[in-house]
Amino acid sequence: MSVYKCLSLSEILAANTYPGRGIVVGMSADKKYAVSAYFIMGRSENSRNRVFIEEGEEVIIHPFDASKVEDPSLIIYSPIRKYENNLIVTNGDQTDTVYDGLVAGKSFSDALTARCFEPDAPNFTPRISAMLTFADSAFTYQMSILKSADAEGSACNRYTFAYAPIAGVGHFLHTYNCDGNPIPTFTGEPERVTISGDIDAFTKEIWENLNEKNKISLYVRFTDLATGKTENRMINKNT
Repeated sequence: MSVYKCLSLSEILAANTYPGRGIVVGMSADKKYAVSAYFIMGRSENSRNRVFIEEGEEVIIHPFDASKVEDPSLIIYSPIRKYENNLIVTNGDQTDTVYDGLVAGKSFSDALTARCFEPDAPNFTPRISAMLTFADSAFTYQMSILKSADAEGSACNRYTFAYAPIAGVGHFLHTYNCDGNPIPTFTGEPERVTISGDIDAFTKEIWENLNEKNKISLYVRFTDLATGKTENRMINKNT
């Protein structure tokens, strides 16, 4: 198999009942758009009790039913924030860590040295993050995963990947390899995936192939590289 082969998101997602939370970043096939997407899934009532809410250019996760919230610390956060020409997408409150780091003059990877995986033993859910940086009708992007070095959570391994966009190519990073108990942490590099079609087709491809029982919310953004204008799609299973 070619190391440069790209799989479709429909192939990957349809074959995996629980990839957990996922980030996709890349460039549209027509080279016009920077593409980013973030989805969440959940197995427990606490995890499933969530919705995405847009606030300007940012997204915040809120409980769908506040009376059912058990532990808000790992489920309520802002997955998408923007600082100057940078769009930050993460699966936890490290969104704020990256944002504050940029304000302080730090790089994406340097800001994340202050964080590690989530304290949810025995899963030790990794923190996954991405940042798109826009300049002169172009962009680059980085992705990061902070994961436990062993089954005891005794140390944190940190991986950062930097990409030059290629038309029709994206990278997909998710928290888990598959379902399990404990849930096996994502391994390897972010997966190369195809990005084809317009925003509606791309949104549909992701949402319709996420496991019906476990999927919760999805947010997709296409940023026009020539004008900077954004177009967004948001789906919440809880309405």
